[in-house]
Parts: sequence; structure tokens; C-alpha cells
Amino acid sequence: MGKLALAAKITHVPSMYLSEFEGTHKGCRDAAINGHREIDRRCRALGVDTIVVFDVHWLVNSEYHINCAPAFSGTYTSNELPHFIKNMDYAYPGNPGLGHSIADLANEMGVKSRAHSDTSLGLEYGTLVPMRYMNRDQHYKVVGVSGWCMWHDLLESARFGLAVRKAIEQRYDGTVAIFASGSLSHRFASNGTAPEFMHKVWDPFLEQVDLRVVELWQRGDWKTFCGMLPLYNEKCWGEGGMHDTAMLLGALGWDRYTAPAEVITPYFGSSGTGQINAVFPVTPLVG
Repeated sequence: MGKLALAAKITHVPSMYLSEFEGTHKGCRDAAINGHREIDRRCRALGVDTIVVFDVHWLVNSEYHINCAPAFSGTYTSNELPHFIKNMDYAYPGNPGLGHSIADLANEMGVKSRAHSDTSLGLEYGTLVPMRYMNRDQHYKVVGVSGWCMWHDLLESARFGLAVRKAIEQRYDGTVAIFASGSLSHRFASNGTAPEFMHKVWDPFLEQVDLRVVELWQRGDWKTFCGMLPLYNEKCWGEGGMHDTAMLLGALGWDRYTAPAEVITPYFGSSGTGQINAVFPVTPLVG
């Protein structure tokens, strides 16, 4: 049946878009953008036809939700940071069949989920920013997943991620990549201090914990990381509750996963937050 070909934790900082334009910040996010382009290159080489994005900018209060409209298009301005992302045009094909397969299998596993194909839901910038650098030619179909899960358990999100993997492999005839689109620590710069933290992490504690986490990833010590994830999320202001990361790891085997991560864009600070692009090799599920 289908194949999960690539998995990655990726940044979506809005300063990537800002860095395209003339001015003080032009070119400042070239490393992050080039990281997206490298991940895109790998996806194309692997024959990926659809990208599923766990997007921490899509907030939901109940259940897991999948945006699998037949197509997406529009002009996007961020209501969170309208001075960073404004009037950004986008157009991408969707994949209703895969979206409904994910929801069906998740429900069969006892993880309450809904797929939305007959919908006016738009995509959020956790999806739109990376797609800008990977999918401007509409090469990939796109499926969005709510990753800011306000009243959900991280272990349940891991089970949802496992359902995504099983739906791809058991009910889809194609090749898919999955992205956890969100930061490491996510303590935004306080009001009035944003310019001085444009390229910095808010506090040395947050930066040091993030760097330790990246070490665990590169060692493939997912057992330790999964064990610390709930408190890491709580103490380091995890973006979207870090449900995107739980979903990604659930798809890879959770604490039984052992493959070392490959850092594509080294860890960097952005507006107080900790960011990275890293590929998590896809290995057979254990058990």
C-alpha cells in the first residue's frame, strides 16, 4: 500500500517570509529557508506526493481535526503577527481521500477525529510558510492537521500520529511526508523587546534545555525525550503544547523509536523562541 517516506520537525517562523523583502531583515532567515528547500529536494527524490502538516497554529478545543479540502487558495495575513506576514498569496492541491482515511482509522483506534473536506477552512501559517519554500509549483498535495490541542493529552496525540502512519501504509496508494511544524522552546519576546530578541532565545535556561534536547535527538535517545516531553513542554512554553512533536513521534514509534535525527538547519533563536529543521529517519515500527 502506501509509504511514509520522510518525517521532519520544521520551523515556520514568520521572519522567513519577512526576510524575502528589502529592509533590515532581508536574508536573515536564509539558513531556515535553505533547510526547507533541502527537505523538499529529499521529498521529491523519494517520490512524495502528499505532505501532512501537524500545524501548531490551528487551535482546537475538542477532538483531532484534519483539513483535507480538495484545494486551498487565498491571500493570507497573520492575525498574530500582521507586520511579519501580510498579503501572502498561496494555492495548493489537497487530498480528501487521505484525510478521511486518517480520521477513519484514528476513530477505529479510539482517538476521536474528524476530517473536513467540504469546508471553507483555510490553512494556517504553520503550513503556509513551509509550503511557500517547498511547494510553490504545487508539486505536493497538502493535508493540514490541528496541532494546537488545548485540552488533549500528549500520549493521545502520539496515538493519533500512529493512526496517521497506519492510514498511510494500510489505506493509501501513494508516498507521504509528515512534518511537525513548530518550535522547541516557545517563550516569545515580551512586548517592546522583540527587536533585541530577533535572533535570540528568551532565556539561557530555555536555550540550554533546547540544546540538550537536540543532543538527545541526535543520539536517538527517544526514550528519554518522550519521558521528559510533558515537563519540557510545561517549563519551556512548548508551542501548541508540543502536540505536533508527539504526533510525529507517535508515527515513528514513540519511545521505541531509536533512529538518530539529522539536523538540517542548526538550532537558532527567533523572537525569543528556539527553532530547528531536523529530519527524523523513518524506520519500521517496533511491536
